[in-house]
Amino acid sequence: MHLVAEREGVVVQEDSMQDKFLEWMYTHKAGRVILRPLISPAVSRLGGRLLDSKVSRFLVAPFIRSHSIDMSRYEKRRYLSYNDFFTRRLIAGGRTIEKQPDKFISPCDGRLGVYEINGLPTFSVKHGRYTVSSLLRNRKLADRYAGGYIWIFRLCVEDYHRYIYVDNGKVSKSFRIPGVFHTVNPAACDRFPVYKENTREYSVLKSENFGEIVQMEVGAMLVGRIENHPGETYVKRGQEKGNFAFGGSTVILITRAGRIKPDKDILDNSARGIETKVKLGECIGEKICGDNNPDGI
Repeated sequence: MHLVAEREGVVVQEDSMQDKFLEWMYTHKAGRVILRPLISPAVSRLGGRLLDSKVSRFLVAPFIRSHSIDMSRYEKRRYLSYNDFFTRRLIAGGRTIEKQPDKFISPCDGRLGVYEINGLPTFSVKHGRYTVSSLLRNRKLADRYAGGYIWIFRLCVEDYHRYIYVDNGKVSKSFRIPGVFHTVNPAACDRFPVYKENTREYSVLKSENFGEIVQMEVGAMLVGRIENHPGETYVKRGQEKGNFAFGGSTVILITRAGRIKPDKDILDNSARGIETKVKLGECIGEKICGDNNPDGI
């Protein structure tokens, strides 16, 4: 059973046919035999080529119907392939970006869990335990986030798959870590250390209002492509950072101690193992009063 909360407080159980199928693949011997080739980079590349092809555009209309997607919120255009549709853009005003500089915003649509990083630094998600250094493959950088928070935004296939920067600041180049492509569905996260096994890419944002923030994108099953715009430049709050190609996927933020206070409903839900539905640009926390130039930025 997987629970997700709306911001208004309503908690619902998500248990789709896709969830049931993935649960079977990760818990049964026959399912794990099928799973083994599906998580490989080669299969992800093959799937990507198929979904880039013109023939895949015939999948678009059934997908829209089955997931009840309101297409009036997106640019009106003819899609040339399924991935062309999957990376569709919102119309102007399709999401509201919170502008107050002391408000911390969501970089994407998704289901959010927030977890405290203890002094080692480590954190726990569901039944999995992680070290920040294994996630980043950089112990020196990881040590700077002890006592902070890790924010995990899980995107489902029906979500908007473009993501933004959460504040003004200077962004570093991207660091890519190759890996496999487990699904980020709870069925996998409950059984594998998905976030340190999957292919991922991250950069460090030296933000104006919240100090140093790591923003990481994690690929998932049949999502071999993390398509980020070039870094090493000054960016603004709400500016697009990039997008995922087909499938569910994850955006992770890592914030330093004493910088941001997550909203109470999100922290309470996370402590109970419940994800919270959030939208790109909405407020999910606020700045902790103190140094106006944290981390010497």
